[in-house]
Amino acid sequence: MARGWVVPSEVVTGSIWLKARDTLSRIAEMAEEEEGVVFTLENLNLPVDHPGTPFGRVEECLALVSSVNHPRLRLNLDLYHAQIGEGNLIETCRACLPWIGEIQVADVPGSCEPGTGEIHYPGIARALVQMSYQGPVGMEAFASGDPEEAIEAFRRSFTPAI
Repeated sequence: MARGWVVPSEVVTGSIWLKARDTLSRIAEMAEEEEGVVFTLENLNLPVDHPGTPFGRVEECLALVSSVNHPRLRLNLDLYHAQIGEGNLIETCRACLPWIGEIQVADVPGSCEPGTGEIHYPGIARALVQMSYQGPVGMEAFASGDPEEAIEAFRRSFTPAI
């Protein structure tokens, strides 16, 4: 018996994909009823945190969001999850750029602030500026120590690029 909202599925069938696309289309239409509302679909990593999640990979989320192609539905591109499951973060940002609603950051491993792991966020920040990305970048991370220093590490990673 599945627990929670997501039923683990190793294979996404055509009917599941069409149902997901239809549901996201209806959600995007609902957003039109409220000024300023935009819904986002977040990619998740399958190997570590969310095994069996259908539509977890960036490629799958991007396919759904771009097929709906509605201004009130965007991609919440989580770079922590993308690094674990897929890597190649700058090219991933470039491929997703027209559909990004928000970029979320945390470092790998541990989902802590930038500078605590393997992702070179200042390089990603420079690339986002070069791509003319204008949207929000949010830190969704655990503080590895002092929370104020974690916020400063995030600022240091992204401020010089702007």
